[in-house]
Amino acid sequence: MILRRWGLCLARSATVQLKRTYTEANILKLQDRGFFQDVFPAEAIDKARSILGSSPQTIYAGFDPTADSLHVGNLLVIIGLLHAQRAGHQPIALLGGATGQIGDPSGRKTERQAMLLDMVNHNLACIGAQIDRIFQNHREFLWDKRGQSAALKPVVVVNNADWYRELNFVQFISSVGRHFRMGSMLSRASVQSRLQGEGGMSFTEFTYQIFQAYDWLHLLKAHSCRFQLGGSDQMGNIMSGHELISRVDRKEVFGLTLPLITNEQGDKFGKSAGNAVWLCGDKTSPYALYQFFVRTPDSEVENLLKLLTFMPLDEIRSVMARHKRTPELWEAQKRLAQELTLLVHGEEGLAKAESITAALYSGNVEALGELEVKDIRQTFGGAPVVDILPEPGMTVLQVAMKAKCFPTEKDAIRIINAGGFAINLNKAKNPAEVLAPGVHILKNNISLLRVGKRNYYIVKWLI
Repeated sequence: MILRRWGLCLARSATVQLKRTYTEANILKLQDRGFFQDVFPAEAIDKARSILGSSPQTIYAGFDPTADSLHVGNLLVIIGLLHAQRAGHQPIALLGGATGQIGDPSGRKTERQAMLLDMVNHNLACIGAQIDRIFQNHREFLWDKRGQSAALKPVVVVNNADWYRELNFVQFISSVGRHFRMGSMLSRASVQSRLQGEGGMSFTEFTYQIFQAYDWLHLLKAHSCRFQLGGSDQMGNIMSGHELISRVDRKEVFGLTLPLITNEQGDKFGKSAGNAVWLCGDKTSPYALYQFFVRTPDSEVENLLKLLTFMPLDEIRSVMARHKRTPELWEAQKRLAQELTLLVHGEEGLAKAESITAALYSGNVEALGELEVKDIRQTFGGAPVVDILPEPGMTVLQVAMKAKCFPTEKDAIRIINAGGFAINLNKAKNPAEVLAPGVHILKNNISLLRVGKRNYYIVKWLI
């Protein structure tokens, strides 16, 4: 069950003392997994640890509706809320119906394009449903079915547009704005990096930290929320919220930041060939999500198992020991892919992803015909896509040349005759062979061409 709080009238969920069977209530022990980067204020870490370990707390994280789906870069924050839930705390997912219209400058070099309200509301509905589904999948497949007996406090989903609709702008600036100091606001890393850039920073973006700070104050008053969870790039906004609360409410509150996950090239986690890997099945299929994690390099997989799964550390060490003995089995990567596909898409999505993977591995052409172009492209290393209009009597040689698989026709004939060319995973040794539907052209109007062992080309037939 998911509790959704779109207005101000929903009663706060009752505090229930739960016996934990997996994670101790003090989630700061997750530092053993490298899960937390910083606690703010740093000098209050012992106090934060004591509070988290002595009684159930409320912990929130925010998600702005910049798209109609979250992506794998958001997974770490979601996992953080789930860890809090598993430890007996109350998780809150705040959707930025208001702040999404302003735009968070953190980690950005340019200002986000303003979105129409209809688009914001559409994105809010999609992201809210996604968070619901992930928490449900976690409870059903990663908690109940794995023998955990304690009940989980349902996630509360709120939309900050609900309380900003009730505020008068002049009153807000007068009552809230007076607690902020320009020196502190200008010193934030997100502000400094933009002010030093060519495009500068708009007043709209500059005020973002005020709104996020007020969100925390509102949640403190409405839900006794003393903990905010966010990526390391959110530290400036967390500090602003802490300062506002210290001046208005004087209750002790704490910020928890998570590490920034990057790949070997230093790119942000979740970017594949410049494109986000989405948590929405319509944008990134369960199969493509599964394959994204299966392709995790050996140098990164242990860290991701610690950060993005709920596997105990002893189990992770065992998996990694076996993986190092037989890396060709990809056991660690497959386990990572299984855990996260199950969390995002449930048992049905995982089963579909694994069945397609097994079929393709065995050379089953029918499985290839079930995939979309984006799935095939992600599976085969970002292979280029070529649109071709079919012609009567088109041959293997002609399609190879139209797809620009070879620099010259002479090279094409030599390599094709030698068995170095394949269509839909099957070798095509006759350059004059005429293409046949169902064999060379699959039912999804796709042909997968391969030169040698690793060079793939995708033909999208304009039928």
